[in-house]
Amino acid sequence: MRRKKIIRKVIMGKSAVLKRITGGALVLALLLTALTGCGSLQDFQMEPPAGKEETDEFTSLGLSPEFDYEVPESLPNILVDQVGYAVGSKKLAMINGETPPETFSLLDVESGGEVYTGKVESKGYDPSVNAYISYVDFTDYNTVGTYYIQAPSIGRSYVFEIVEDPYKALLTKAFKQYYFNRCGLTLSAELAGEAAHNACHSREAQMKDEAMIKRDVSGGWHVDEIGSRDVIRGCQAVNTMLLAYELYPDDLGDDMGIPESGNGIPDVLDEVKYEIDWLLKMQDVKSGAVYASVSSVDNKNAGYILYIDGITMEATIHYAATMAKFSYLYQSYDREFATLCLQASDRAYRYAENYLADVSDRQYFFAAAELYRATGGYQYHSVVKSYLTQNTEPDLDDDYVFWGCVTYLSTKQKVDMNLCEAVTENLMRKGETISYASKDSKLLVNTDEKLGGNAGLLRDMSRLAVVDHIITNHEYAMVLENHAHYMLGRNLQSISYLDGVGGRNYRDVDMSLGIMNQVDQNAELLLLFAAIMDDEMVVGEE
Repeated sequence: MRRKKIIRKVIMGKSAVLKRITGGALVLALLLTALTGCGSLQDFQMEPPAGKEETDEFTSLGLSPEFDYEVPESLPNILVDQVGYAVGSKKLAMINGETPPETFSLLDVESGGEVYTGKVESKGYDPSVNAYISYVDFTDYNTVGTYYIQAPSIGRSYVFEIVEDPYKALLTKAFKQYYFNRCGLTLSAELAGEAAHNACHSREAQMKDEAMIKRDVSGGWHVDEIGSRDVIRGCQAVNTMLLAYELYPDDLGDDMGIPESGNGIPDVLDEVKYEIDWLLKMQDVKSGAVYASVSSVDNKNAGYILYIDGITMEATIHYAATMAKFSYLYQSYDREFATLCLQASDRAYRYAENYLADVSDRQYFFAAAELYRATGGYQYHSVVKSYLTQNTEPDLDDDYVFWGCVTYLSTKQKVDMNLCEAVTENLMRKGETISYASKDSKLLVNTDEKLGGNAGLLRDMSRLAVVDHIITNHEYAMVLENHAHYMLGRNLQSISYLDGVGGRNYRDVDMSLGIMNQVDQNAELLLLFAAIMDDEMVVGEE
């Protein structure tokens, strides 16, 4: 029987995006003010020089005076999740300001009427974000609808909803971004909407260093606006998506709106397979080595030209791990294709073994862990045990180490129980560290600049999702949801970092801030939403 679990929370902020006012009208107003501000000049007259007649014409140097004046954009001081909150969940907004009001009101957008009131709870100064933060708690209100919060002297918040489940649609949105990123395929308007397009980058690509050598490398996911595809970043996304599938299969079904939906295979495996098909094309079958990426360069005379970047050890060993992982999870749906992927993994691994001086022990450990689970081979287990014995406190901030550790704990093959216990203890400590850092911040997320912004927050949440799955911790569930609320607007910039949602979207501020257009970060976002949705997560009253 599955334990029940539900999660929710909130986050948002205030920033200053500057707009420019320019023009002669402002200049004239400033000059007039300066002159009239020093007393009346109406009685003062100057006679024209002798021999000159008075004229109304004004002679200038041919220059138009211009002053630039930057006006800060006004942002709300009431910070909310701009998507909304789930019925029955913890509903928390925040106020950014040194002197908060005593009360707040929740108002219905449709009627304009007040539906709930409460007291503001001051939390004081947070030096990590240089702001005074107060809390607005309206957990007790659970009527489905569209609302905003208002408070005396502070103003109002962005609009948000209270709904039964705000996360299913968000999970689907994050997932479908990979379908939108498919290269070499015509996307239909029915499934892709405004993202529909004809097949792209389907011609043969040439080796960057040997233009006469060409090969078909169509397919895969775009990783940027110019249509590049990258083995390492693609593998990173695949690894995280497969982790989400392993932990939360019920949240990633066969009905998520891609061409393969309804074929009896979970859509996440179908989508990942689209990338896997491309990855198979990126391997030199004879040697086992893997080319790093495909880049697209616009040529005015010949149109775009596709270049295949050279072989790298990091791409090769990462490829070995990812292909083994996919093979293991896909074998129950298509054993023949899974075997093909496992053979490709083994070729890449053996190639990398010939150049171990150029392969990090972390990457080698990760690949060995995946191949051990997929095959049970003793040689792979030896590498895993050697690494964990020498690294008694593995760096779980490193993706290779984290993935390798989780895979070793998940394998059905024979394991060293002492090493597994040590890995589990390290994961538990990591979970506590993340939780404490989040609680120490008035924004309820780790605001340490060293973390690296949203990328660091999402990395932490992938670790916490695994820990919470192991021990089902109420506190961790709340931390996970707090971070989702942060991504959706309860941050000090009042920005929703997801495409197409929120009253103030990152696209209005800085395109580089988006999460969903980063294939690796988007996969961690998908994992976060799946963790929050999981039926095992039960969040009661704090």
